[in-house]
Amino acid sequence: MVSGADCAQRMIRLMEQLAPLEGYNLSPLDDVRFLRSNRPLARTPVLYEPGIVILCQGRKRGYLGEEVYIYDAQQYLVVSVPVPFTMETDASEDEPMLAVYMQLDFKMAGELILEIDRTLGPTSSRPKGMYSSPMDDGLRQSTLRFLEAMTLPVEAKILGPSLVREIYYRILAGEQGGSMRAALGQKGHFGKVTRAIRKIHSCYQEQLNIEALAQEASMSVANFHLHFRKVTDSSPMQYLKSTRLHQARLLMLRTDVTAAAAAFDVGYESPSQFSREFKRFFGRTPHAEIEWMKATYALPASNAPSNFVSSH
Repeated sequence: MVSGADCAQRMIRLMEQLAPLEGYNLSPLDDVRFLRSNRPLARTPVLYEPGIVILCQGRKRGYLGEEVYIYDAQQYLVVSVPVPFTMETDASEDEPMLAVYMQLDFKMAGELILEIDRTLGPTSSRPKGMYSSPMDDGLRQSTLRFLEAMTLPVEAKILGPSLVREIYYRILAGEQGGSMRAALGQKGHFGKVTRAIRKIHSCYQEQLNIEALAQEASMSVANFHLHFRKVTDSSPMQYLKSTRLHQARLLMLRTDVTAAAAAFDVGYESPSQFSREFKRFFGRTPHAEIEWMKATYALPASNAPSNFVSSH
């Protein structure tokens, strides 16, 4: 077993090889990307899709309500439901932020949860939509083996999926794994709110209202509003607006459509209202935001990854 300090240095060297370009770098696996940032980023709104973020160098801070989530070489981040919040990054040319992002594979996670619950018993932990947790030696060693395999095409193809599964196991059985298992089990109020969140993400272009979303969750409007805020630190309508604005930003980045076209595509009836709300939310006009994103993340519009709505 590689010692903690040696493991950390080897992970950095491997990540420098796997993420040579600033922004997202594709991997041999569809659900895995390597991210590099050579500059700090001030607080910016993001919408994180369900996934796992493991930093090998640098630091990120996420702000959700009164909570601050720090994830760096000592702590990883897990997101079990799409969460809108603000994020900032510590990075530089000399010490770039280097991160592994794994889009959550619900099927694999579900299979592991069944096995873990059969062995350890069902979790009694409170479900969380997002948490950061310390990296233990087991997870660090598993991540190192995964990065080593990713540098070798044959091993990446043959061993990569099983090494991803090993990382999932380490997290699901780890210190806060019970919270993730409870969240993905989608039971109780958390599960009901999750059903409404899925509805928002699949039908955000439609004219949704809180009554329809509460019905989707099989809850009264008052209870739905209360428990939705507990999960997302946002009201249902604020969450819907945030989702539309993030999706419009992604659409403009990937396809170069106009702000007016993007507004209609995500459910806005008034382009002027869309532009006002976009600038209030992101701090820039639609055109200025897209130009900033292209420059900051070094991504041509046609090559933005499909999950870029999260800006991990």
